[in-house]
Amino acid sequence: PEATADNMAARSAVIVALALQGASAFLTRGGPSPRALRARSAGRMAAKMQVSPSPMAQNVMDFSKDDPYAFTACILGDLHIDPRYMEDYYSGREHFEKIIAEDKAKGIPVGVCSLGDLGESKAVEPNTSELFAGTTRCHEAAADYLGSFGVPYEVVGGNHDLEGIDEFATDEENLAVYLKCHNKETPQFCRQIAEKTLLVGLGSTVFRDAKYTSHEVTVDDAQIAWFEELVESHPAAEGWRVIVFTHAPPMGAGLRVLQKNHVVNGCCWLNHSSGDITKKYIELVRKHRCIKAWFSGHFHLGQDYEDSITFPAGNNRGSCVFVQTAVMRSGTTRDGRQQSRLLRGTENGFEVLSVNHAKGGEVRLDATITYTSDNEETAVAAHPSEDYDHEQFFSAYTPSDDDGCEIEYDQGTILEDAGADNVVCWWKLKCGRVLGVHEGMVVEYDESTLAPLGLVVAKDELAGRKVAVVDSGLDAECFMSEEVGMEGADCVDQDLMEQAVILYDDEGRVTVVQPNEDGSYWRKIVRNKMIRMKEVRREKAAKAFMKSNFGKEEVDLVSSWGPYVTTSGTAKNTGVEGLTLKK
Repeated sequence: PEATADNMAARSAVIVALALQGASAFLTRGGPSPRALRARSAGRMAAKMQVSPSPMAQNVMDFSKDDPYAFTACILGDLHIDPRYMEDYYSGREHFEKIIAEDKAKGIPVGVCSLGDLGESKAVEPNTSELFAGTTRCHEAAADYLGSFGVPYEVVGGNHDLEGIDEFATDEENLAVYLKCHNKETPQFCRQIAEKTLLVGLGSTVFRDAKYTSHEVTVDDAQIAWFEELVESHPAAEGWRVIVFTHAPPMGAGLRVLQKNHVVNGCCWLNHSSGDITKKYIELVRKHRCIKAWFSGHFHLGQDYEDSITFPAGNNRGSCVFVQTAVMRSGTTRDGRQQSRLLRGTENGFEVLSVNHAKGGEVRLDATITYTSDNEETAVAAHPSEDYDHEQFFSAYTPSDDDGCEIEYDQGTILEDAGADNVVCWWKLKCGRVLGVHEGMVVEYDESTLAPLGLVVAKDELAGRKVAVVDSGLDAECFMSEEVGMEGADCVDQDLMEQAVILYDDEGRVTVVQPNEDGSYWRKIVRNKMIRMKEVRREKAAKAFMKSNFGKEEVDLVSSWGPYVTTSGTAKNTGVEGLTLKK
């Protein structure tokens, strides 16, 4: 049916309001026909007379007449599309098409959400060594695939989606092509899929410019400010429900289905290395009870673990259920599982389900969430499954106050053989920092959420060592140094809460584990990919120089870095014993 003049006037007013809010209309790739646009516009206007559209929504779908709160979201984890191996993607789509057709027949709005990492991070095409991830061809292929489900799709950027480093010189150029291919005006999205129900996504926008590892999922400040405005303007008290989608989970989510490499490399959580920003997301969850669920991927691990979904009750996580999402293709899974998520909403709450692509699209109910009458709290029923009955358990150890592993101490030796197998413990420093030992490594944990932050001491350095923690704050008298550049330094910034973390052995080898300049202990060892590629090229150039000038095929080559090799206040030495210096 054609839109009436009144409807068109109302539509124009809505468009103006959206523009003022900085929103953008969502179109599937290729764009709908003019006739479809007119029909959709008329349908929306009729629905909006009875429902509550959000001024921040970039798209408002036609709601169910039977239950305007009803909706279905098909949630896809890391796709890592490889054009050579599309069979799993086609069968996975078929599994969802059955679900989509049934719900559309009932008049229930359905959407698809991809959690990012759209292309394979390796060369997949003949006659080129260029990585596929992040290229124009990658995003076009992903847009074609996501657009083929027959319903609108949304996508958030993952850590590989700006990896087109051979094609694009900057993150900004790469991001522009990503947005163009997926018909997005901003990295974030807000889709109103049902009455008082928003699907909201935040995407990573940094790769080449990453301060540390390029595989940290970094949401920029503008998106974070936008998200904070959104949750503040859609309170639970007014009935709003916000479902969030990001590539990696926020710190504090409680998910323990983590890969160790993400922990030690500092890329587990959103904005992992960003200090206070890292904690911002969980603080917003605690403050704003409208945030009901948060879906993430990133780890390539399955959904057959009880810690792949975490619940809010008693865990200081607001009213939010956090949900880990697996992968579809067999070539990308790290534990053999091929699964996606399904989210079904109603007026009273929602269900979280698993779609098992390895079992012909079998659907399993994982959790039922029910809203209380005031919409401020959620009641959760977790559904057991025989799929959880297995010996595999991928997890990064997360301390808890009642796990019996906390070491309480005054000072002195706290661990006799820290590097031994099966040692699991943690302790608090007086400054508030939390350290622990797990799998032969010293790891730092966030003091508020106890989520793992990163590697402090690796297995090679901890093996055969003992750990001691001793007070190092200054006594009443200052030790006066005569060393140039250090005069009186021991009288500066006195801190009676200061402690020294010491590794030692019976032979007298002692290592003082110094904190970083910001007071944290975990080591930001991995720099971004662009810097590491330059370093590798320099090493290759050094080998080529030795070969061409001295005929040496094999050389003992090492690299050296700053900034610190001593506590001295005078720049004297740059060598590292056993590495750049001969023993």
